[in-house]
Amino acid sequence: MRNGNPDRAGVMLTETEGRLRVELEATPWGAPRRWRRPPAVWLRYGEWVRWQVNYRFSWPAARGGAWSYRLDTLNLAYGPTTVDVFTGSPTRHVDERALLR
Repeated sequence: MRNGNPDRAGVMLTETEGRLRVELEATPWGAPRRWRRPPAVWLRYGEWVRWQVNYRFSWPAARGGAWSYRLDTLNLAYGPTTVDVFTGSPTRHVDERALLR
């Protein structure tokens, strides 16, 4: 977060005709490489998406070849919400988690 606002790096948002288009950009780092991302998700007012992506990194010089793992979860709602909005089931769920060896 920057200045109390979420970091939008890697997230493309487009609002049109009362809907919100949510798309994640491909990242050049981490394994496995994702050359093709799932299609964008369209949200109507009051809906929300949970988008999950995991990665594996190798740090040969810094950690003697150790692996590091990361799971990113984007929860994004379109329109006003309640404080517990992300505790339930999402309207849309994009699961890009891969088997990391």
